[in-house]
Amino acid sequence: MLTQKNKSRIFKNAWRQLRFKLPFRGWGLLALILLTWFWFALPKQLFNVPTSYVIEDKDGNLLNATIAADGQWRFPANKNVPQKFIDCITTFEDKRFFYHPGVDPIAISRAFIKDIKNRETAQGGSTLTMQVIRLSKKDNRRSIWNKIKESILAVRVEVSYSKKEILSLYASNAPFGSNVVGLDAAAWRYFGRSPDKLSWGEMAALAVLPNAPALVHPGKNRDVLLKKRNRLLDNLQSNNKIDESSCNLAKLEPLPGEPLALPQNALHLFQRFKNDHNGNEQTKVNTTVDGSLQKQVANIVQQHQSVLKGNGINNACALVLDVETGNTLAYVGNIYAPDDKEMESDVDVIAAPRSPGSALKPILYASMLSDGLILPNSIIADIPMQIGNYAPQNFDLGYDGAVPASNALARSLNIPAVKLLQQYKYQRFYETLQQCGITTLNRSADTYGLSLILGGCEVTMWDLAGVYASMARALNHQAKNEGNLNTNDFHPPNYKLPPPKINVAKKNIPLDATSIWFTFQAMKEVMRPGEEGLWQEFVSSQTIAWKTGTSFGFRDGWAIGITPKNVVAVWVGNTDGVGRPGLIGIKTAAPILFDIFRLLPNVPWFNKPIFNYSNVAVCKQSGFRANIDCPDVDTLFMPINGQKAPLCPYHKMINLDPAGQYRVTEDCESPSAMQHKSWFVLSPAMEYYYKQKNADYKVLPAFKPRCNFAETGRLIEIIYPQPDAKIYVPFEVSGQKGNTIFTAAHRRAGAKIYWSLDDNFAGTTQNFHRIALNPSPGKHIITLVDENGVSVSRQFEILEKEKN
Repeated sequence: MLTQKNKSRIFKNAWRQLRFKLPFRGWGLLALILLTWFWFALPKQLFNVPTSYVIEDKDGNLLNATIAADGQWRFPANKNVPQKFIDCITTFEDKRFFYHPGVDPIAISRAFIKDIKNRETAQGGSTLTMQVIRLSKKDNRRSIWNKIKESILAVRVEVSYSKKEILSLYASNAPFGSNVVGLDAAAWRYFGRSPDKLSWGEMAALAVLPNAPALVHPGKNRDVLLKKRNRLLDNLQSNNKIDESSCNLAKLEPLPGEPLALPQNALHLFQRFKNDHNGNEQTKVNTTVDGSLQKQVANIVQQHQSVLKGNGINNACALVLDVETGNTLAYVGNIYAPDDKEMESDVDVIAAPRSPGSALKPILYASMLSDGLILPNSIIADIPMQIGNYAPQNFDLGYDGAVPASNALARSLNIPAVKLLQQYKYQRFYETLQQCGITTLNRSADTYGLSLILGGCEVTMWDLAGVYASMARALNHQAKNEGNLNTNDFHPPNYKLPPPKINVAKKNIPLDATSIWFTFQAMKEVMRPGEEGLWQEFVSSQTIAWKTGTSFGFRDGWAIGITPKNVVAVWVGNTDGVGRPGLIGIKTAAPILFDIFRLLPNVPWFNKPIFNYSNVAVCKQSGFRANIDCPDVDTLFMPINGQKAPLCPYHKMINLDPAGQYRVTEDCESPSAMQHKSWFVLSPAMEYYYKQKNADYKVLPAFKPRCNFAETGRLIEIIYPQPDAKIYVPFEVSGQKGNTIFTAAHRRAGAKIYWSLDDNFAGTTQNFHRIALNPSPGKHIITLVDENGVSVSRQFEILEKEKN
């Protein structure tokens, strides 16, 4: 059996033999092995711990944060350590920090001598670098072996990290009492401010805590904490870091107490950030949000919703963008009501697809102007229409007969918008919306059809506001780009600083700056709620292009406004999709919109484009490009493609008798005696409604007696039903089936129309051509004949029961 003495003798003999046998190169190899171990002894990432999600405003103020996955308030590492903390922590913990290589021989020697005298385990002498190692290893055992390991690794840390980086590692991971880790979290939890805004007294109090985190316990150890802090302040004065007066004032400051609740601003933007970076290492973002504006906008939304909830309208949101950059200045994704689950205030409506109602109409108007399909004031038919089962109606259920396109946009008339989309083609508009930045059209164009323009699709406020900001940006840049549209101007909004690089795919944006300018001109003419059109009389009132939208069933109320500087979007409704009477954009969302604009700078209006425009001869009455028969012509500034816009189809030459009272033909009047006059002529259906609202409209004169009938064009037009209409007739209160009202128009005043249903005579009308009939379920044909034998027929179907 080997004794300890024998073991020692064997080891010495083996070492003696190895010493003589090991060549010089062997020593070099051993040194290389030790050097390699030294280099790789340090892990690639010193700290691999979960951190809180944190968002800050553009000035670095905290907007919101969550506790880390391990239950600690630990903010992501901050490379910018305030100089006050550097002065405090180095004075208190490691006064030779900037001069030693990770280990302070003087401090260690002093601690060793003290420990020998006191016969205690090795304590003290740790540098900040050694404490960083201890924090990363989570090993608080105080032993000589641990000290040796910490010392070696501290030197290794100093090789790879700068002094500034080491201070950052320490400040981000040091314990500050309770479950607070890191200087950033401690500053907000104990003082409600970022570290760079702390006073000397506050910073000194925090600097002594990592050495004894339990001192921050409210109601306990206050005297010890006070003494430690004040001693540190005295040392700072002695080292000329602060003067006597600053030292004395700092000592009067209160100590940190009960941890404070962190700010809960921009909750839904915070939620968006977390969703965007789920599983990503980045857990902190400096946003573009203006913290002050964010609070003000949130208050406005909350105030209006407190009134709207009386009508069962529970939710509202608002988004404010900077046009030039697309940066988000305020992001209020919903109201704030965390204690009321029924309000569903946790839903971020800005990111939720909703029906936009009429909010897409300006994009169609601008697209058609850009294409030269219309001019800004081209009149559009506004009469009842039905396409299959689809029968759009204006919001006021009335008709103008014909209305200028710009006026139809300003008044948000539905039927003219559908007429325009018929002309532009919904498949093409579908592509236009995608090219401009709408990302939620996830079904085929045929699925949406013509309803696309009236809110038959779903969009997010994020996308919609981004499109209008892009249009405004393109208009702002029209002079710089010499009238050409830069597709890089069309990009989504952004909420991060610095902004991410935008990879703009090559795309064909079917818009031009001049058409956008005309679109915004039309949008600024909309009457504002509660101001009766008098807003222009006030010098301080902003010029704003704005549009409202109301979805089917009164489920969504929208308002979106544009200036050269900002875009503001507002939505009001219920997140569960329940509609409410009176939930319309102009009543619910528009007042919020204008309250928000009052917070924003008043800026000059968009500059009129100076490139890519044309001067076009325009018919004053119809707004179309003038034909040879147009009597009143103006040459006007127009979009570049206005030169190829359709010629006026509503003016034609007619022949009158010498007195100008009757129309005549060569059969009853000598051509030399005729008057030849241009006349504004609408179709019978358009005329029927147009003359009710335009007293100056002159109907075609009647033909002179004994003059052979020579009418051209349509004389009779069936207004209702539309071709192949499918009609459901509801039952009356009495239980009997109701009648269907058939409507027609005749160009000649006083003309008689004879009505037949399926070749059975049904009645006669004169002047006002409306008749009530009760056809049986099934397909039918209605036929109309006037005194001159002019006839028109139409097929329709009466449904047995309402189709869902």
